[in-house]
Amino acid sequence: MSRPTPAALGYAMPAEWHPHAATWLSWPKDPLTWPDRVPQVEMIFLRMIEVLAEHETVHVLVNDEATRDQVRARMTWPQARSVQLHVIPTVDSWIRDYGPNFLLAKPERRQPGGPLAHTALAYNAWGFNAWGGKYETLMRDSSVPRALAPLLRVPVFEPGLVLEGGSIDVNGEGVVMTTEQCLLNPNRNPGLSRADLERALRDHLGVSEVLWLGEGVAGDDTDGHIDDIARFVSPRTIVCAVEEDPADSNYAPLQDNLRRLELARDPAGRRYQVVKLPMPGRILAEGEPLPASYANFYIANDVVLLPVYEHPNDAQAIDTLTRLFPDRRVVPVACENLVWGMGAIHCVTQQQPKVVVS
Repeated sequence: MSRPTPAALGYAMPAEWHPHAATWLSWPKDPLTWPDRVPQVEMIFLRMIEVLAEHETVHVLVNDEATRDQVRARMTWPQARSVQLHVIPTVDSWIRDYGPNFLLAKPERRQPGGPLAHTALAYNAWGFNAWGGKYETLMRDSSVPRALAPLLRVPVFEPGLVLEGGSIDVNGEGVVMTTEQCLLNPNRNPGLSRADLERALRDHLGVSEVLWLGEGVAGDDTDGHIDDIARFVSPRTIVCAVEEDPADSNYAPLQDNLRRLELARDPAGRRYQVVKLPMPGRILAEGEPLPASYANFYIANDVVLLPVYEHPNDAQAIDTLTRLFPDRRVVPVACENLVWGMGAIHCVTQQQPKVVVS
C-alpha cells in the first residue's frame, strides 16, 4: 500500500523568500573539487556565514571534531553565536543538491479573517546520484538527508526518485520551474516520461504547474540546473540569464529560455514579468568554460548573496537585484574561486523555512 504524498497531506515547498528558520551548508574540504583553492573557498564560506548569521541561524556540517573546533575558532564575529556546527561527514559541499528539500504545511487560518499560519515542517529525501553518475565517490552524500533526521525531528518523505535541489525553483504559489535538459535526462530517472516527472513534482512539492525551460549554461556538469539560468524573485517575476554576444555558445540556449518565459502564463493566465540578467563573461579552467552565472544568488532573511566575478557586468547584476529586492540588502561575494568547483552560492546553501504560527 502506497504512503500518502506530501501534497496529499497538505505540504508544499515554499518560495525561497519565505522567512527562514535557518540556512544549511557543508564545510568545503575536497581538493578534487577546488584544486589548490580550498583555503580561498573556506574564506568565501566564512564570509557567507558571517552575513547570514546576522539574520538567521546557520547550520554547518563538518567532518570531525577537529574541523569543528578549527571553524569555530575562525568565527570571531559577534553573530557567531547564531552558527551551529554539526559533525556529519560529507564528501562535498553541494548541499543544495543532496540535502533536504524542505516543505511546510500549507497555510491555514486559525480564526475567520485571521492571519495565515504555517503549522508544520517536513522534508523530502530525494535520491542523489552525483548528477547522473558522473562522480562515484560523491554519491555517498546521498545519505545526508537521513543523517539529519535525528537533528530535525520532522516527517521525512522519500519520493524514490533522483532530483537535485538546484534543478528546481518554486514561486510559492503552485509553480515549479525546471529544465528539460536535466529532469528529462535518462541519467537521472530512466524510463520515466515527462508526465511521470510532472506528477512526481506535483505530489512532492505541492505544485500544480511545471514551467519547463530548455538547456543550461556551458560548462554546467549538472546537465542544466535552473539556478544558473532563471529564478523566481516573486510569484510573478522571473529573472532570466541572457548572453548578448551571438558568437557565445550560451547565446542560443539562453535566448530560447527567454522566449519560453515571455510566452509562459501563470495559473491565472497572466504573463510573467521577465527581467533580464546579464552573464559575467567566460571564466575558464584549463581552457574549458566554468558555469559562472549571476542567477546563482541566494535569498535569505533581509539579504541576498550575489556571486560576482570581477567583470564589468557585476555592477548591472547588483543594480538589477537591488531593484528587485528593495527590502533586502544585496551583498556581492567574489566567487571566481568557488565556481572552479562547478557551482556558486545557491549551490552550497539550502534554506530551512520558518514555521509561522500566528
